[in-house]
Amino acid sequence: MTDIDELPVAGTAVLLRPTAEGFAVLLMRRPDRGSFAGAWVFPGGKVEPSDRREGADESDDACRAAVRETAEEVGLIISDPVVLSRWQPPVEAPVRIRTWFFLASAPDDDVRFSVDEVADAMWLSPAEALSRHATGEWTLFPPTWVTLHRLSRFASVDAALASAGVARHFSTRVIESPQGTDFEWDGVRLRTGSLPWTIEES
Repeated sequence: MTDIDELPVAGTAVLLRPTAEGFAVLLMRRPDRGSFAGAWVFPGGKVEPSDRREGADESDDACRAAVRETAEEVGLIISDPVVLSRWQPPVEAPVRIRTWFFLASAPDDDVRFSVDEVADAMWLSPAEALSRHATGEWTLFPPTWVTLHRLSRFASVDAALASAGVARHFSTRVIESPQGTDFEWDGVRLRTGSLPWTIEES
């Protein structure tokens, strides 16, 4: 069995909602404790035994986890999520969990978040979320930042959803440079040594 097989698995839901200007994405702030303390993230969590089905692909189990966690964390019931990406953490990470990201059109219901798991939640455009991180107002982790950067290219929910369906695999490598820490994947390099972060794609 390889290292990639041994890691725990999680599912994350990236929820989109149409707006007059295009679309908004739901981000929630974790409490100042535990995993991703104080950071703004998408709803999601680890695959539990109830999410598993005999003979199912790992991505299918992760999708069920993403749907369940979204209901538990922000009170939204989503259907027909579309796979977007798979994130393999770097060997340096203190907690290593392989995470699948899924796009979904959000229902019109109000967010009702779990106070034990969510400190705040907000709908806003990908560009606005990236701007808040660039000013230091928000903390985003690289998978969230890269996902928002990708979504910022699209003008509508339909266009964003149409771009998904085949998972892009990101196996993270940490590269120390004179400017600070870079994160690298095949064809992508994220420079995080200073704000604002910048990305290079080949």
